[in-house]
Amino acid sequence: MLIDSHCHLDRLDLSAHEGSLDKALAAARARGVERFLCIGVSTANAAAVKSLAERYTDVYCTIGVHPLDTATDTVPALSWLLEELNHPRVVAIGETGLDYHYQPEAAQLQQESFRLHLEAAQITGKPVIVHTREARADTLGMLREADLPQAGVLHCFTEDWPTAAAALDMGFYISLSGIVTFRNADSLRDVARRVPADRLLVETDAPYLAPVPHRGKSNLPEYVRDVAEFIAQLRGVSYETITSQTGANFQRLFPLTVSGG
Repeated sequence: MLIDSHCHLDRLDLSAHEGSLDKALAAARARGVERFLCIGVSTANAAAVKSLAERYTDVYCTIGVHPLDTATDTVPALSWLLEELNHPRVVAIGETGLDYHYQPEAAQLQQESFRLHLEAAQITGKPVIVHTREARADTLGMLREADLPQAGVLHCFTEDWPTAAAALDMGFYISLSGIVTFRNADSLRDVARRVPADRLLVETDAPYLAPVPHRGKSNLPEYVRDVAEFIAQLRGVSYETITSQTGANFQRLFPLTVSGG
């Protein structure tokens, strides 16, 4: 089962599909994509992602505040987050985490928000989707401190193998995007070869980071097939093996997508 485990359907550039999300999703389905996880990034887009998940039976969503939105948004109240998470189509928390590349000055505010999302994960039992960039030590430290009873995922992974190994040791999954196809991504390709088969996910992070051969274009969920095919080649297995493994992993990590919410 091919699944785009992380995409921003409310932000897609739909010009390639006549401005129609219906056509964009149909194009992805035609390439074998069976499910889509639409990601919440702010208090402002929570209603939009829930609406999309309600509209399409193969779309699920998450709720959270992205670390780069904590400066322009606000650190959400725990009560707000818990209320938003109490929705049958909301299967996970996030994306949340730490990003010191663009906003090192906001580290304390990002940590406050991340800690709140982790508390919500403790309360609800829903998995957490983690964004981390140039914040390896703090991200891993906060995850260890939280000691979550359920797995989560480091999405759009761009770190090295020791970081992946540390996350895997805590029960986390690793999700790879089109970045793994980029020419200068040798370290990430090493990670892609070494992640255990039962901990691997694939994603687009659309509309960002389109994989080869679509670089320079706005990313679309249909391109998750290119990511999966590339990883299959890297790992020396068939495309069908990768889609079967990553699909099963997705369902294990996000059980509400199996029960139908």
